[in-house]
Amino acid sequence: MSQMHPSARRRLGNEDPSPWRRRFFLLLALLILVPGITLVYLAHRFLQDRPVTYEGIEDHFKYGSTGGERESGFPYWIFQAMPQVCAHHLPGTGYASLGFIYEPDRDLPVGMSKRRHMGIDRVFLNCAVCHASTVRTSAQAPAQVYTAMPAHRFDLHRFEKFVFDCVADERFSGEYLVPVIDRMSGGLSLLDRYLVYPVAIALMRERTLMLRSRFDFVFDQPDWGPGRVDTFNSAKVLFNWPMKRLPKEELVGTSDFPSIWNQGRKTGMQLHWDGNNTRVEERNKSAAFGTGTTPPTIDLQAIGRIEQWLLGLEPPHYPLPIDAVLAERGAPIYRRLCADCHGNSGSDFSGTQVGKVTPIADIGTDRGRLDSYTYDLAVNQSTLYAGYPHRFAHFRKTFGYANLPLDGLWLRAPYLHNGSVPTLRHLLEPSERRPQTFYRGNDLIDAHNVGFAWEAGMDQGTDQGVRLFLFDTRVAGNSNTGHEGEAYGTTLSNADKEALVEYLKTF
Repeated sequence: MSQMHPSARRRLGNEDPSPWRRRFFLLLALLILVPGITLVYLAHRFLQDRPVTYEGIEDHFKYGSTGGERESGFPYWIFQAMPQVCAHHLPGTGYASLGFIYEPDRDLPVGMSKRRHMGIDRVFLNCAVCHASTVRTSAQAPAQVYTAMPAHRFDLHRFEKFVFDCVADERFSGEYLVPVIDRMSGGLSLLDRYLVYPVAIALMRERTLMLRSRFDFVFDQPDWGPGRVDTFNSAKVLFNWPMKRLPKEELVGTSDFPSIWNQGRKTGMQLHWDGNNTRVEERNKSAAFGTGTTPPTIDLQAIGRIEQWLLGLEPPHYPLPIDAVLAERGAPIYRRLCADCHGNSGSDFSGTQVGKVTPIADIGTDRGRLDSYTYDLAVNQSTLYAGYPHRFAHFRKTFGYANLPLDGLWLRAPYLHNGSVPTLRHLLEPSERRPQTFYRGNDLIDAHNVGFAWEAGMDQGTDQGVRLFLFDTRVAGNSNTGHEGEAYGTTLSNADKEALVEYLKTF
C-alpha cells in the first residue's frame, strides 16, 4: 500500500495545527492590540495640555491662556450650562448680566480662555476680564471694546457668588446638567455622557464647595459693585489665614481695577494703589493669581507675550471733540497743581513725586484698601514662587497711596483708588459736594464731566443687559473723602475747573 504524502494528510485534516495557530494569534492580537489601542486613545484624550492660541496680540490678550485652566478651570460645557441651570442666581440673562463682554462670533466672553487639559476643554479667567471694557460715545452708538482699561462694567463679586451659589444648589448635579450639556453640545458621546461629565460635575462640586468655605468672608462684605476687586483679602486665603479672626479694619479693601498701559515707562515706580511693589514683572505674576494660576501651572510664555505688549502699549485718544482753547487755559493750571505728583502730561511722566507714595494722613482718602494690605501679608508673599528663579522679593508695606501717571485718564472713571467719585469734575469739588450715591456700570461717556453716565436717566440708549449698581459712599470702604483742598484744585473757580477738566481729556 502506497504511503500518503504528509502534506496530503494535513489537507485531509490529520495533524493540521493551522486552526489552533490562527486562534492563538487572534487571541494574542486581541490581548495586545485592543488594550494598546485603548491606551493610545486614552493617552491622546486625557494627557493633552493644549491651549487655544491666537496669533494677534490683542486677541491673545482677550482670549489667551495664562495657565489658570490647569488648576482652576471650569469644564467648558459646564461653564456654558450654568446660566441655564442656575438662572435664578443671576441678576439678568446669562453672564452678560454680570458685565462679561461678548464679541460677535465668539463662544466665550472677553477675559475667558480655553485649554484642552485632562481630556476635557477647560475655561477660566485671564488678564482681560479685569482690564478690558466697552465705551459708547452716545446713547445710540455701538459699544467699542477697549483693552487695558479698567473693566468698569464687570462685577467680579457677583460672579464669585454666582459660582459658589450655583455649585451649592441641588441643581448642580448630573441629573440636571448632563441633559443641558448634551443639548447645547449637539450630543455627547457615551463616554462623556456616562463617565467624563458625571465625574467632572462631582469633582467641580466638591472642589468649589471647599473653596466656598474658605472664601465665605466675601458673603459678609458689602457688595463691591462692578469694576472693583478686594485683591489682597482674597490673597490671604492662599496662605490659609483665619479670615473670621482678622481685625475688622482689614476685611474691606475693595478698590477699582487699574488701567495697565505704558508698563515700560512705569518701571521702577511704586505700583499697585498703595505702591507696595516696584517690579512690573512681580506685579504681573501677582495679578496672575487672580486668573487661577499657581507657581507650577503659570504659563510664563503666554504671559510673557502680554508683558512685552504692555510695555509700550499707549492708551487710546479721547474720541469726542475737545475745546482746544479751553484746554489750553487748563494746561497751566494742571502744571501748577498736578504735574509734580502725576507727571507733566498723559505721555510725559516726569515729576518729583510721580510713582511715589503720599502718606494717608496727607491725602485723606478711604484707608480700607491700605489697611487690608498688612506687613504680615507682605512677608508671606515673599514665600511665593520659592524655589523658582522669579521668587517674589519686592513686596513692601506702605502707609499711603501711590501717585500714578494719568495716561488714558478719561477711561479710568470712577475716580480715586476705590472708585468713589463718578467724574473728574466731581473730583474737583470738596467731598461734601461730591455725589453721595451714584450709578456704576454704564459705558456711556459723560462728555461734560469726564467719566461715565452716573445718574438715573442719563442714558436713554441701552445698558446691554447689565444692571447698573447704586454705589453708596457711606458704606465701609466706599468713602469719597480726601484729595481735596487748595493743593488738589477743589478751591479753584468753576471756570478754572472746567478748563482743567477739558485739558485732562487730552491725556
